[in-house]
Amino acid sequence: MGDNDKFTMQKTYARDKLTWLAYFVMAFYGFFINVIGPITPYLKDELNLSYTVASLHYSLFALGILLIGLMGNAIITRLGRWRAWWLGAAGVSAGALALIAAQNPVITIGATFVMGLIGSLILILVPLVLSDHHGDLRAVGLFEANLVASLVAAVAPLLVGVFARTSLGWRAVLAAMSFAPILLYFIFRDVRLPAAAPIPKSHAPTAQSLPRAYWLFWLCLVLGVAVEFCMLSWSADFLKTTWGMPQADAAQSVSIFLAAMIAGRVVGSRLAQRISAQHLVMASVCVALAGFLCYWLGGSAQLALLGLFLTGLGVASLYPLILSLAIETAPGQSALATTRASLASGVAILVLPLFLGRMADAVGIRLAYGVVVAVLVGLLAILLAARKKSAQKSDG
Repeated sequence: MGDNDKFTMQKTYARDKLTWLAYFVMAFYGFFINVIGPITPYLKDELNLSYTVASLHYSLFALGILLIGLMGNAIITRLGRWRAWWLGAAGVSAGALALIAAQNPVITIGATFVMGLIGSLILILVPLVLSDHHGDLRAVGLFEANLVASLVAAVAPLLVGVFARTSLGWRAVLAAMSFAPILLYFIFRDVRLPAAAPIPKSHAPTAQSLPRAYWLFWLCLVLGVAVEFCMLSWSADFLKTTWGMPQADAAQSVSIFLAAMIAGRVVGSRLAQRISAQHLVMASVCVALAGFLCYWLGGSAQLALLGLFLTGLGVASLYPLILSLAIETAPGQSALATTRASLASGVAILVLPLFLGRMADAVGIRLAYGVVVAVLVGLLAILLAARKKSAQKSDG
């Protein structure tokens, strides 16, 4: 059995103060990246936006992720991990405050770009720090970081729906959360992040320095993240348009998807210790595909909500498992591997939700959503090819 065919526990996983700081900062980032979808219908109505323009809020966030994926390694090296860590948190807060204060789509879209560009230093640093801190047990850390982020993110649509019904409005939720980094800093200011390991000249941060296997998993990351954010971006609008749900109810229904991701990551973190990561990823894709078909083609709102839950259950394990497998292919290059992995998230969030929004303008949201089926089938095909290649390498 090859190295990627099993997950072996070599020591007890320790959740120290540094680990919890990583979890909470990831949760803070996860809240804001997941709240954009539920607030998009409100922005669309308030600012009289088309589907395409409304989708630019996620797309510009993604463009920021993409750019920081190219520059992040250099920025972190220049500033140091600690300063870059809190700069990322401050970037999310600044962008969020600009978003809620603005009444112009140019400014609201620009605010999400700032959140993606500066804030996504968090997306690089949290997996990097957990990987360096926990070594061979990085998969457990990545699962749990994403689990904590999902727990917080699941509350976001609920809070948007609740506050939208009050005089405070949905903006109050974003305003309150934007001050979370101040609290975290005072609680964890004595924590020190693990120092970066020296990078040999042969491993300079270029695309050519990472192995081919890494880029295969990188492509899988693109497709997996694309499905997640197509659901987060447009499921509220899909439920409203297709099944006539009230806007607040449709926004709150996104929490079903996020709750399923929580359940999936709780189960996945346990199964990852007993089942081949590649087998678990493929099983997850199959569950997501079955769930999405129920969500997309179901004949009632109830079936759509059931399908939304099953899709989230399947999608939950994709990012942490694929990222762990990707980092494993590049020993000694964790900083570069995690930086380039953020590019995958940027590409996925930039391209797919925008493409789906343009299709929705042309043919309607229900027909446009069929692109998710193609993405899931493509992901499964690449994983099957990767498994075959891995088996051939083991036999050799």
